[in-house]
Amino acid sequence: MGAAAPAGPPESDLPAVAHRVREHIVRMCAGPEGGHLGGSMSLVEILTLLYFEVMRVDPRRPAALDRDIFILSKGHGAMCLYAVLAERGFFPVAELAEYSRPGSRLMGHPVRAVPGVEMPTGSLGHGLALANGFAVADRGRRCFAVLGDGELQEGAVWEAAMASAALGLGNLTAVVDRNRLQITGPTEDAIGLEPLADRWRSFGWTVREVDGHDFAALREALVPGGTGTGPPVAVIARTVKGRGLPSLEAETRSHYARLSGRQAERSLAVLQARRRRAGS
Repeated sequence: MGAAAPAGPPESDLPAVAHRVREHIVRMCAGPEGGHLGGSMSLVEILTLLYFEVMRVDPRRPAALDRDIFILSKGHGAMCLYAVLAERGFFPVAELAEYSRPGSRLMGHPVRAVPGVEMPTGSLGHGLALANGFAVADRGRRCFAVLGDGELQEGAVWEAAMASAALGLGNLTAVVDRNRLQITGPTEDAIGLEPLADRWRSFGWTVREVDGHDFAALREALVPGGTGTGPPVAVIARTVKGRGLPSLEAETRSHYARLSGRQAERSLAVLQARRRRAGS
């Protein structure tokens, strides 16, 4: 099959990609159904770095046998995944305009009809177990699962985490989108997760804690990684729900949004102003 391509544009272009991804998410939230705005915006740097620099993938051959594997366990972050896949070339960017419309393959949660999507996800608590299966099947490739922090209140996550360590899945990395909010409010007001790093360590994982919006910090946490056997890696990425839109940042109400035309225009204006200030 040949080696899958591991890299996209040079790292200096990653902030520009991230800006475009956020703008795509806002436009999708202006569609008839709206979407999970906050938890998609908090994922942007994580998924951008994975697909453009870290993972071995080839948009021309999404099913290449030597590809790395990505599972979006928090499937409600699908808008971010779709935007990153489109920017990476898995399908045309213009198709994002069809998000959540009748007949579109870009559904509210990812499905395998979308190039680059390995498994349908969104039933929270199951993505890590799916990633375990891929990691066991081929220890010569890296597997990544991105989980929401509210999702960690599901017992199935910890059953899978225990199995990951017991199986010595050194080729597996779990990334926790630690934005500290879920649909009902702060995670710590529902079922407290702290001390979160210690919990992962107690299950036999190597833990790295980083700023989830800092490409350099994420790169340091995600690029080191192995294949074969050894402890799996948990990256706790501290993020902000609704990142990029000051009126919605760290707000529970950003969890799901159906933006009016005027709201979308204002949001895009904010994002585009930030892009200009950043010089990207």
